[in-house]
This record gives sequence, structure tokens and C-alpha cells, in this order.
Amino acid sequence: MSATASAHAPLITVPYSECNLQLCPIEAAQIPYAPNLAGNVLYLTIFSVALLVNIVLGIWCRTWGYLVSMSFGCILEILGYVGRVQMHFNPFPEDPFLLYLICVTIASIFFTAAVYLCLARIVVVYGENLSILRPRTYTILFIICDFISLVLQAGGGTIVSMADNQAFGDIGLHIMQAGLSFQVASLLVFAALCGLFANACRRRRDERDPNFAELRRLRRFRFFLWSKFPLQQLSEPLYLTAGCCLALSIATMAMLTRCAFRIAELSGGFHGEMWYNEVDYMVLEGAMISICVILLTIGHPGLCFARRYREADFWVRREKRSVDGRH
Repeated sequence: MSATASAHAPLITVPYSECNLQLCPIEAAQIPYAPNLAGNVLYLTIFSVALLVNIVLGIWCRTWGYLVSMSFGCILEILGYVGRVQMHFNPFPEDPFLLYLICVTIASIFFTAAVYLCLARIVVVYGENLSILRPRTYTILFIICDFISLVLQAGGGTIVSMADNQAFGDIGLHIMQAGLSFQVASLLVFAALCGLFANACRRRRDERDPNFAELRRLRRFRFFLWSKFPLQQLSEPLYLTAGCCLALSIATMAMLTRCAFRIAELSGGFHGEMWYNEVDYMVLEGAMISICVILLTIGHPGLCFARRYREADFWVRREKRSVDGRH
């Protein structure tokens, strides 16, 4: 019996392993409601389709790092919502609950990794001289941050799965909260660095890399760009450099919203008010991550970079420069 279930033990009169909706009150379940079937199947479908599309695009465009990040994230979301669909029919078994709790919690880490990989290449496209960090530094730094978040969240989830009392389960929850908080802090630092880079692009237009000038003019690449001003008021050069990526910006904000919600939800433990509210979960978790995944799929870098994604690889470019003797 999990920590959540043991806390409600006085509410049941049969062995917990035999509980179902006919024998035990819903308040004694792993979560105090039967998850909505239609909504959870919808999210399951979205992530399944996104997984298939990302596999096809990743292989076709050879965006291997992006493919791995998006695929792992989608697979975890799929597993999490499979758990929630199972809980619709019987919210008492522990395995579907842990499948949902752990997989859905850590899945977003892989989506943030995909975002970090894209920023490094955007820096190459506009000009490494415009950034305060080298392109590969963005990837290394934030992937390390993602790994730390993953260890904390997965470790906390493992403790929750092993807990046989509320105190032990709460320790796991606090560790998961720490992982989510670290993820939020990393995203905020990332957003600040994006803002600095966008400002440098706007102010130093004449220093942009001429090798990618044609790519920056493509409409599909412009989908990446998001200006804080009405587009019709901007000249083309300003439009091209006025802000960060459209898809990446909205995806990042959606992930920040989602992480903030998860921190607030877990802060109340398994008996907090937000833990009892499925509507909050479906909007602030399911919808936010769905928006994130849809945008990262539609704005796939293999398409938006017009198959020059490999050319914008900072590892390859650095190697070529070394051969040319320029560094």
C-alpha cells in the first residue's frame, strides 16, 4: 500500500488490494477522483501522434539529438496517460498511479532539452559573436541542469513508490519539488540569456553571420521568431531579429506555467486542495505540455532550418574552423 493509500486506511473495511469503486470510497483511492476518460485519452492521442511525427521528421531531417529528446518526452507522457486511463476504471491500484506520477512529472525535462538544443543552433545562425556564451556552452550547461532535475524528480518519485507511510512519502514529494524548482530556475536563466541574445541581434544587425542570411529570410524560419511589437509595424530586418523563437518562446512559457503548477500541487502533499482538483491538472499540466509539444513538433528545427540544421551544428562548425586555422 502506498503512502497515499495508507493515509486513508481507516476509510476502508476490506484489504486495500481488493478495493474498487464498488467496495471502497473514492476518497481512499490513490487520487480522490476517477480521471476523466475523454480528456486523458485526448492527451494520450496527442502525445502518440507527436511521437510518430517526431520519429519521421527526426529520421528524415537527421536531427538526432532533437529526435531523442522529443521521443523520450512523448513516450513518458504516453506512459503517464496510460496510467491515468487505467485509473479511470479503477483508481485504487498503486502501479497505474506511480506510472502516472513519475512519468508525467519527469517528461517535461526532455522537452526542455530539445529547446536547449535549438537555441545553440540559432546562435550559430545569427552569429556566435552576438552571444555572451559559446553555442555549445548553452547545450552543456542546460543539459547538466536538466540531468540534475531528472535525478531529483526521479529519485523523489522512487522514494514515493517505496514509501509505506506518509512521512516517508512526504520526503519523496519534497525531493520531487526540489527537482521541479531547479527546473524552473534553469528555465528562467535560459529565458534571460535568450533575451540578452535577442537584444544583441536587434542592436547589432550588421554583425550577423552572412553565411546564414538566406536562411534567416525564409518564411518557415521566421515562424521561429517572435517580436514584442505588432508585426505589421516592423521592417523586415527588425522583424527577423526582434525577439526569440516563437515556438520555443511559447513552449518555454508553457513549461514554466506547468512546473509552477506542479510545485504548488505537490506542496500540499497528497491531501492538498489542488490534489483534489482534476480541472486544474488537465489545464495547467495536460494542456500546457500539449501546447509545448505541438509547437515543438510543428516548429521542428529540421523543417524550419530548411535542412541546414546539420550545417548549424556548433560542434561541426568549430571542427571546420579549426581545420581552416581561424581558431
